[in-house]
Order: sequence, then C-alpha cells, then structure tokens
Amino acid sequence: MHGPASPGWLLVALCAATGAYCLLRMRSGVEEQRHSAGGEALMGFGMAAMAVPSAVFAPPSWTWPLYAVVFGGAALRTLWAARGAPHHLHHLVGTTAMVYMAAVMTVSPGSPGVHHHGHGTSGVPLVTGLLLVYFTGYVLLSGIRLVPAAAAVGTGSGLRWGDRPELSRACRLSMGIGMLAMLLTL
Repeated sequence: MHGPASPGWLLVALCAATGAYCLLRMRSGVEEQRHSAGGEALMGFGMAAMAVPSAVFAPPSWTWPLYAVVFGGAALRTLWAARGAPHHLHHLVGTTAMVYMAAVMTVSPGSPGVHHHGHGTSGVPLVTGLLLVYFTGYVLLSGIRLVPAAAAVGTGSGLRWGDRPELSRACRLSMGIGMLAMLLTL
C-alpha cells in the first residue's frame, strides 16, 4: 500500500499478529471459533502482506491480480456461507474490500500518492468512500461491544485463551482498524 514506512510496518505487525492468533483459534473446541478463524487468518496475513511499505519491497506486477483471485475465491466461499448465517456478511464485505484494493493496486502498482478514481474527478472514489464509512462504523460498534465483553469475562472464567469471545472480538476490531488504515492510504 502507499504511505510512510513506519506506520506501514506497524500495520504489518498488527495484521500478522492478528492472523497468527486466528490460526491458533482454528484449534478451538468451540465450533463457531474454528469456523470463522480460517477466513480471518487469511484476511490478517493478506492485509499484512499488502501493507508492506512499497519503499521496502515493490511486489512484482502479478502480485495484485493474484491477491484479487485469492480474495475473490474467499468472497465466493463467504457468500455461500452467508446464505444461511447473516453474521458472515461482514466477512463478505472484508473480502470484497480486499479484492477492490488489489484491483486498485493492479492499476497503480508502486505509485505513491497516486489516486485512481475511475470517474475522473478529484476526491475520494465512491467505492472507497462507502468502504471507509462501513469500516468506520464497524470499528466504532466493535469497540463499544468489546468493552462490556471484557468487563463481563473475568480472568478466572475457565475458558482457554483461544476460545475467549473478547479476544476474537479484539481480533476483528484490529482487522477493522487495519482495513481503515489501508483504505485511507489507497
């Protein structure tokens, strides 16, 4: 993504740590945790890879279409899962946003500060603006929901740390913040 190196590395670390935690959640005894953890790990690691500062590593031109294909496949899988469970719709928006960002980067790989709007006017493109509004709302609501969950679950709850709902919510909150940061640099 485009932007300064230091915040880029912080975003890489945040997303990679989130992806690693999601991988660990795949071993959970709670089926719901296992079900969503794989897709969230893919998102975390994909976001980490996309956030590597372009000044440090300029990916080859085939990287962005590959991201679009991988996350397009993830979006189709999520669409299938969402037909019976509406809580998967957020994952669908996230994977679709990754496809969108990869498509934008395909058009403008390694061009810091260049904005491609697709409509020839200045300002934020419509899709980017809609995604920013969605993820801003998601981050705010996730933060609000996280506070009561953390207060309600004590340290002696008996749950394994990979099964704790407040940690999975914090994971999703981290990815939402990461998505906002990536969209802002687009």
